[in-house]
Amino acid sequence: MKALSCLLLVVSAFVATSCRTSNEIAYKKFRSGSPESVGFDSKKLSRVDSIITEAIRDSAFPAAQVCVVKEGVVVLNKAFGRFTYDAHSPATSLESLFDIASLTKVVATTSAVMKLYDGGKISLDDKVGKFIPQFTQGKKSEITLRHLLAHTSGLPPFRQLWKICPDAKYGIDTVFATNLVANPGDTTIYSDLGFITLGKIVEKVSGMPLDAYVVKNFFEPLGMKQTMFRPPKESRSETVPTEYDSVWRKRLVQGTVHDENAEFLGGVSGHAGLFSTAFDLATLIEMITNGGEYNGKRYLRSETVALFTKKQSQKSTRALGWDTKSLKGSMAGNLFSERSFGHSGFTGTTIWVDPQRNLFVILLTNRVYPTRANGKISRVRPAVHDAVIEALVK
Repeated sequence: MKALSCLLLVVSAFVATSCRTSNEIAYKKFRSGSPESVGFDSKKLSRVDSIITEAIRDSAFPAAQVCVVKEGVVVLNKAFGRFTYDAHSPATSLESLFDIASLTKVVATTSAVMKLYDGGKISLDDKVGKFIPQFTQGKKSEITLRHLLAHTSGLPPFRQLWKICPDAKYGIDTVFATNLVANPGDTTIYSDLGFITLGKIVEKVSGMPLDAYVVKNFFEPLGMKQTMFRPPKESRSETVPTEYDSVWRKRLVQGTVHDENAEFLGGVSGHAGLFSTAFDLATLIEMITNGGEYNGKRYLRSETVALFTKKQSQKSTRALGWDTKSLKGSMAGNLFSERSFGHSGFTGTTIWVDPQRNLFVILLTNRVYPTRANGKISRVRPAVHDAVIEALVK
């Protein structure tokens, strides 16, 4: 009996170890420490919980994850709500996958461009026509990679490819053939079409599909096992639903990308398509915050990180791929420093980094459930970011 008891103890220990979540294992890559060890008042930081809980009660979104990291210490990593407003809907966990929408632009596409730039494979002043023949005529011949990254190419915001094109190949050709609505460099027009084009340039230069390139160079070595394009069927039930699409797909969108153009193009695109968790994204953002290095390995040169996260002109807040904090009305709130950079996603997602404080906040929600007409998150985003800063001990 004694031998059997010992055996059961060993088996139990093995099962307990084997069943640890990826979040529990990944925590080892961050510094250990309490919120107080990096200057937070835990009681004040709990204000973030109250804001998210109240937002769910107010139907701003049914599900959320928040991750706050300062000086390499995870001070908050929490899931809130349920997948939908139904009381019987699955509870959101730290492992629940969110469609991160336009965060794809910085997490995948911009990171890939930074890597190619680091390797001398591209120059920011390379003309797009060097890679895409359709950009060699007229004013389009003046467009550079820098223009695409800073949203100053003159391309329009988007086109409804899923409505006007018979297939994905025709859709890409349509993007490349799109006429400009402004002269390159003259004005800032946030453009999905520019980032669809950038994604294709990454593929042409690297010789790899965009998703394979970022997996190989970032997600896999960083241990980001929950960041992916096109979640497999077995993971779709763990994916937080977005909108009920009554126009095109005629169904609730869950496990496939919310953005119509991204789905029409096959689920992998430079402007949208990624799914992830707040904590998984924290790994990549910690690398960027640390000047391109993480867990003893260098992924990007610190000079490259500084260049891509710096405001490019006084005409707009845009950096390269990334955005920077506006003086008024910023999603980052009023208290993040002027040097802060970040990005948002249409489904209700944000990443904001305050390099002055060595701090970042990742907020993921499904605010488009059940409809994109819901804009209540506009009040939630700045409130969360202000609450984080207010929780710091002066």
